[in-house]
Amino acid sequence: MKDFVKMTLAVVCGIILVGLVCFILGFGLLGSAIAASSGKPVLPKSGVLRIDLSKVTFGEQTLEDNPFGDFDPTSLLSGGMESGSVIGLWDAVQAIDAAAEDPAVKYIYLRTDGNGTGVSNLGEIRTALSRFRASGKPIITYMETPGTATYYLASVSDKIYMPPYLGAQAQLIGVGSQMIFLGDLLNRLGVNVQLIRHGKYKSAGEMYTRGSSSPENREQNQRMVDSIWESIGAEIAAARGISLEALNAGIEGLQYNLPQDFVDGGLIDELLDRKGMEEKLAALAVVDKFKDIKWIGFAEYVEAKLVPSKARQKIAVIYADGEIVDGSAKSEVAGDRFASVISKVAADSTVKAVVLRVNSPGGSVLASEKIKTELDRLQEVKPLVASYGAYAASGGYWISNRCDKIFSDATTLTGSIGVFGMVPDLSKTAKDIAHVGVEAVTSHKHGDMFGMFRPFDQDEYNYMLTSIEAVYDRFTTIVSEGRDMPKDDVDAIGQGRVWTGADALKIGLVDEIGTLEDAIRFAAVSAGEPDLAKWHIKGYPTPPGAMDQLMDMVGGRKGDDNALVTAMRRLSKPQVLARMDTEITIQ
Repeated sequence: MKDFVKMTLAVVCGIILVGLVCFILGFGLLGSAIAASSGKPVLPKSGVLRIDLSKVTFGEQTLEDNPFGDFDPTSLLSGGMESGSVIGLWDAVQAIDAAAEDPAVKYIYLRTDGNGTGVSNLGEIRTALSRFRASGKPIITYMETPGTATYYLASVSDKIYMPPYLGAQAQLIGVGSQMIFLGDLLNRLGVNVQLIRHGKYKSAGEMYTRGSSSPENREQNQRMVDSIWESIGAEIAAARGISLEALNAGIEGLQYNLPQDFVDGGLIDELLDRKGMEEKLAALAVVDKFKDIKWIGFAEYVEAKLVPSKARQKIAVIYADGEIVDGSAKSEVAGDRFASVISKVAADSTVKAVVLRVNSPGGSVLASEKIKTELDRLQEVKPLVASYGAYAASGGYWISNRCDKIFSDATTLTGSIGVFGMVPDLSKTAKDIAHVGVEAVTSHKHGDMFGMFRPFDQDEYNYMLTSIEAVYDRFTTIVSEGRDMPKDDVDAIGQGRVWTGADALKIGLVDEIGTLEDAIRFAAVSAGEPDLAKWHIKGYPTPPGAMDQLMDMVGGRKGDDNALVTAMRRLSKPQVLARMDTEITIQ
């Protein structure tokens, strides 16, 4: 009877799941059909361009709108599904530049609340907005909850307004990160994490082996947050016409709290409630009433204005966006898939130059080597320029350090020239806590060394250490060759240490602080034609469409693992990883 009940429940759940997927598919196909029949969005003859960060995220590549958004079945009961547009940096910047010259756009209205974009990408958008403002058109910002990253973007505006209401949580408190350490907890649970590394700053394993940070880890994190603030703080102060010292004193003293504090500190121009803001926007748009303003959504503007170039010659932008992993999966930077993409780009006679856009914390050494090998071959026949996003660390730096020129954002986290391997020993957990007996039967002495239910002996530790040392030697060698730097100097700035782009420039890891657009312009010059209008800027690989996103959500494709399966596979076997181990989130 129990088996029958289980079987019945399984069948019912299966029917519900199939029905749900069919509903989503039908919804997506209907949305696609409607979009296809309607063509490009129709824009008003004159209006205000609205950039709302709660509805738009600036990513590496523009993604086709997912028809079911961040799908949650319970949202069907509450009236709908959330959705938002992911617009690639290149498309966003080109649209902002087009708006500067477009007589139909009167000004930009910027809403910064609900931001989901990282500070490095916001910096590139800020640079484009600065050009828009220089064209003579204003930028007006309204923000309810100022944060460090969002205020950094807003500071480019002509005027910044806030509501006078109390209760909104201001978070203009500087740059910070939190490090979590599980060593003491794992020890209580009987888990012995065996960490083998080269690089005193290579700190990823410390999370599992220590209860607090090592002095070296503390040192590098402190310098990173200081460097990021130095970059964005200086721009904020200059934009608002106040001294950096005064800005620092205000933040240090927690002086930016209530709405009037921001006005008194020179960070906000005026406090306006909703009605007051509407009147201000209407006056600026030269209309009688707020309801008469013609709004232009940014996502719609991008779609309407950015027509693919008909130029035959191309500059390829290869987006290495995500963790570097083995295999050929559609997600992340899969080694075999990316090697194939790079090979095809190299063989394409219409591609005259290549920009490698790196936004990766690193990952598999094997995959990194495959990608680097193909990039080296490509570089023999075409100019190859690197552009760094939020991260270009460890494996991300491994694959890109030999490029003809490296452009980095000031807040990019890069370097992390170091290696670690980590294998947990769960023998005490199994015996003392779970009371599970584990007995291995092997053909050779070390046949169960990666079984995770006994510790390494000395020979096994040395076996792992040999691999780690060989990878580190390879890493420092390719950086030495790629950056034309003595190997000892590479080792001195290596040791797993993560640097910001601003500091990386000082020590020779990157060549220039600049945007993706700067890198593309340099590639155009390198290819002999500086006029970007004569180029087709084409991104590789093709970003996932709505159906690809759906398949990723409901379990992937044949031959691909979903995220949970991938994680389990990685836990079940040892990997020597060359990856970044620090993440700094700026609110």
